[in-house]
Formats: sequence, C-alpha cells, structure tokens
Amino acid sequence: MDEELRSLTERLRQESGAPPEFAELRDTGDHDRLAEVLTAAGQPLWARELAAFRLGLAGDRRAFESLVLLLNHRDPQRCASAAHALARLGDPRTARAAAALATNELRVAYALYPVRLLAELRAPESVPALITCLRRRLRPHDPYRRVAVACVEGLGALGDARARPVLEGALAHPALAEAAVRALARLPGGRQGSGRT
Repeated sequence: MDEELRSLTERLRQESGAPPEFAELRDTGDHDRLAEVLTAAGQPLWARELAAFRLGLAGDRRAFESLVLLLNHRDPQRCASAAHALARLGDPRTARAAAALATNELRVAYALYPVRLLAELRAPESVPALITCLRRRLRPHDPYRRVAVACVEGLGALGDARARPVLEGALAHPALAEAAVRALARLPGGRQGSGRT
C-alpha cells in the first residue's frame, strides 16, 4: 500500500469513527462508486477526501476538483494528502491550479503545499509562480516564512536561471539566506551575479 494512503486511511478511520461506509470506500475497486461520493449531497468530508485520494492515485481525473479544494484546506494534513494525489493524477490542469493557489495572496497562509506541488510537477507554470510567490515574501516583516523557504527550495530544485534575481534577493533575509545559497548553487553557472563569493 502507498505509504501516504496508509497514513490517510488511518487518520480518516479515527476521524470518521470507522463506520461500515469507511471500510467500503477504503476497500472498493469500483471507481464509479468512489466518484459518486464526490458528487452526492450530504457526504462527510472524510468520505470525500478518501474517495478523491483513491481516485487520484488511480489516475481518475474525476478526482481533480475535489483534490484542488483539499489542496487549499486549512488542515495541513488534508493539503499534504491532496498534493500527493494530485502529483500522481496526471491531470494537465493541476499545475495551473496549483500556481493559482500559490500566488493568491488572500490564501497565502495555505500556499505551502501548492508551492511544494509546483516544484514536484516541474511544469511550465512552476518557475513563474514560485518566483511571484517568493518575491512577495521578501517584503519586510512577511509572516509566511515556511512558504518563502519552500519557494526557495523549489526554485533550487527546478534549476531555472530565471530564478536567479529573486534568489539573490532572498540572500538579504536571514531566515532564507542559507536555503538561497544552496538554491543558487543549483542554477546553471552556480552562484553568480551577486558580487559575492
């Protein structure tokens, strides 16, 4: 069993109280049954999450909308599970949705997992979105340090030279400097242009 699926099912088993419906959704191989849970009225959140996650791992794009909603949830565990499933779903809309979430300043408190997902996807939208998000995090007294660090790390992993200016800007921020040095070293040509050695 996928380790993330194991963790999710244990969490949702406790959350749901393990009614018979939980075991059914955990064990069924019927994708239509899982998809019904995503559209039926009155379904509890745990059921929708379990159904969407299982469909996502199976590459069934009917899970897309539900997983995107969960990716921007206030509960970090739900965000992490949704990001894991979206990375495996293979839906071409995923990167665009993650970029929209990562760059939405009204929801920046929940941007950590969209940012990490963009780095994992390595999509055309990834670098521009991470640059935009990180540039905003370089404002004085920005409280979203974990999001900023994830942007720096993601840009380093993507290794795109377009990220050099914003990563050099991150060097001036003590909380980001170490990660920025590592990220810059991964760009083509290594650490350049900052006037430092």
